Parts: sequence; C-alpha cells; structure tokens
Amino acid sequence: MAEFTIAVAKGRIADHSIRLLNTMGVTFEQLTPSSRKLVFYSSDKTIRLIFVKAIDVPTYVEKGAADMGIVGKDNILESQADVYEVLDLKIGTCKFAVAGKPGQQLDAFQSLTIATKYPTVARNYFSRKGKPIEIVKLNGSVELAPIIGLADVIVDIVETGNTLKENGLVVLEQVESISTRLIVNKASFALKSVAIQSFINTFKQSLEESTWNA
Repeated sequence: MAEFTIAVAKGRIADHSIRLLNTMGVTFEQLTPSSRKLVFYSSDKTIRLIFVKAIDVPTYVEKGAADMGIVGKDNILESQADVYEVLDLKIGTCKFAVAGKPGQQLDAFQSLTIATKYPTVARNYFSRKGKPIEIVKLNGSVELAPIIGLADVIVDIVETGNTLKENGLVVLEQVESISTRLIVNKASFALKSVAIQSFINTFKQSLEESTWNA
C-alpha cells in the first residue's frame, strides 16, 4: 500500500515534477509519454501518482483523495481550496494581471465589466479595492473581449505579454505573481507527518540542486 498519493496535471508541470522525483530515486516504471493511464505506482510502491486536470488538483488534495499536489498558484487561488502550501517550485512563473487598452484609467469607471477565465481571482482582487464589477466568464480568447466591447478589461495570466501586444492590449495592473507550488492536505499533514515531511525535505533538496545545476 502506498504511503501517500500525489496529484499532478499532465504537461509541463508533470514533466518537471517527474524529473525531480527521478533525481530523488523515485521512478515509475510504467509511466511513458504515450501512456493514457491515470494512476501509477513508484517502483517501491510507496508513492501513488495520479494525473488530473490542473484546476482539479487543489480539490483532490483538499478532499483527501490525494495527500499532496503539484499545481500552479493560479489554480490554488481560483479554487480557494483549504490546503497547506508548503513549497514554491519557482517554475512556470508568470502573473495575474488586469489588462486593457493603452491609456485606460480604471478609476474612471464607476463599475467595471471584466472578462476572465478566473472569476474568483478577479472578484477577490476588485473586492479588496472596493470596486464594483460585473464578471463575464469566458473559457478562451479572453483578449477579444475588450476589443469587441464585451468587457472593459480582462483579468488573465500574463507570461510574456506577447498575446496582449498582438491584440493591442497592455497590462494595467498586476494582481498576483504565479508559480508552481507543492500543496498538502491538512489531515494528511497531521496523520502522515513523518513520511510527508521527509518527502518535502528531499523534494526541496532536489529542487535546489536542479536550480544550481541549471
């Protein structure tokens, strides 16, 4: 029986995480790039690795279906999951930002209409500023909304800014920095403290060594 379960989303975060696990001596013999399986066990059967959608990783951890998760800060903020955030992996760094047309002054609007894939993040940010807003929830091509008049501005993840630039938009305000984090279920942290703390320490050491060798 596995000592604990780790939830991670397939893709860049998973690839980086598995490389770090490999440097710790944790290998998954059946895990191949072409595999469509969602559950894998480490060679010594101590770790169960499950693949889920990135937005669902905090939920799996909060509900105890996974003891730990590796996921972007954007998904943690949007889910508002009640979990421990124990380690910043400092990969996938980017930021949440308010973006709109050049020269726009947010204070000039009594109320803002905001297009976003992250309504919770947008609502919390403008609530802290005391600004009334209306949310337009979109699932993609958010940059289009201010251009065609669907929204005044957008709240979205900005990495290089190239997509904004190509669509005639600019960052108006930075909301929050984002990177990949290791999160832990609160009950698991108490009940499996020795195993989880040992894993965190070794994972952190591998992360630091990979950074030094980069």
